[in-house]
Amino acid sequence: MNTIEKMNIFEGMKLLVRVDFNVPLKGSEVRDDNRVVAALPTIKYLLSKGAALVLMSHLGKIKWGKATDEEIEQQKAKNNMEFVYPVLAKHLQGVNVKFCGATRGEELAKAVASLKAGEVLLVQNTRYEKGESKNNPELSAEWAGLVDGFVMDAFGSAHRAHASTYGVPEVLKNAGKPVALGYLMEKEVSNLGACVKGDVHPYLAILGGFKVSDKIKVIDSLLKKCDKILIGGAMAYTFKKALGEQIGTSPCEEDQLDYARKCYESGKILLPVDSVVANDFENPTEVKTVEGDIPEGFEGLDIGPKTREIYAAEIAKAKLIFWNGPAGVFEKEAYQAGTKAICQAITENKGAFSVIGGGDSAAAAKEFGYASKFSHVSTGGGASLEMIENDGHLPGIDIIG
Repeated sequence: MNTIEKMNIFEGMKLLVRVDFNVPLKGSEVRDDNRVVAALPTIKYLLSKGAALVLMSHLGKIKWGKATDEEIEQQKAKNNMEFVYPVLAKHLQGVNVKFCGATRGEELAKAVASLKAGEVLLVQNTRYEKGESKNNPELSAEWAGLVDGFVMDAFGSAHRAHASTYGVPEVLKNAGKPVALGYLMEKEVSNLGACVKGDVHPYLAILGGFKVSDKIKVIDSLLKKCDKILIGGAMAYTFKKALGEQIGTSPCEEDQLDYARKCYESGKILLPVDSVVANDFENPTEVKTVEGDIPEGFEGLDIGPKTREIYAAEIAKAKLIFWNGPAGVFEKEAYQAGTKAICQAITENKGAFSVIGGGDSAAAAKEFGYASKFSHVSTGGGASLEMIENDGHLPGIDIIG
């Protein structure tokens, strides 16, 4: 891997660092600064070498082409990177941290040109530019022309070939300028690489979440590598219906029944034998545990106690574990037991290398106090899945080389 410690960094060298500051917001307040904290090792290392840093990231979504000009402006106001600026400045006390509200043009060019060694410039949300998600070559060339090199440290965006993640390093590489992966990216590639290779056995995957269709490619990939796959979450009910079970009002993808049946025939998939069900999602008057068929009028919302025991026993035997997707609707207390049991079982297996593939699983592990006990918790749900699907290849990694 081309990493930052292999870069020849000189005093005052201007580096564009693609970070992942796509943080959750409540109004203008940052609710969780974990992604800012995750970027600090790379930022501090580069500053210690005398670099001047231009930090770029997206924040939220700007629905170009699907909204009026007024709606676009409202989305921009809601996803203003300036909200992140005070959080970054707080974590970089003693460093001159600046903010530029422009994403291109003379204002941005002047702000970058004025940067001195050891200073940091946080640039406005990259998605303020329509060409960002389209990997517009002119935008990529303009951003690349401002700097002497590029560092990719946004794993959560590495699966997107956007201007700030792919176009800029492509231009710089073609110009003979240095590009590298930051510490966060290096850690993600190394740890998720174990799950990509899958050469440690028993290798166990745990997949949950809502839709089978969202995870077809990752299931196909894991079936080739894993010894067993434990299924939880709403997607379990598509599998159960495919096998002829009654699932009540539980969600089901009718167009995925054949695929689910085919996967099950591999002999590697384990499904819940019992479920925690309710007669209404929002305001239930009855919540109970049932084995096998789910009664009409009831919806499955978590794995049951027998399933938790079976899954825990499988987890205890594993040497390599990849987990993506909670076992139930863990946001509601009545349906947390399955996801908590998976967290506990994985972290009690001290002999296993355990990886959470980001997303809701990472949020659950953090909420229940288990996150620090996993070998690795990925910062990118979609990116981690695509890395598994594509045998370690992602646009934001491959372009660095």
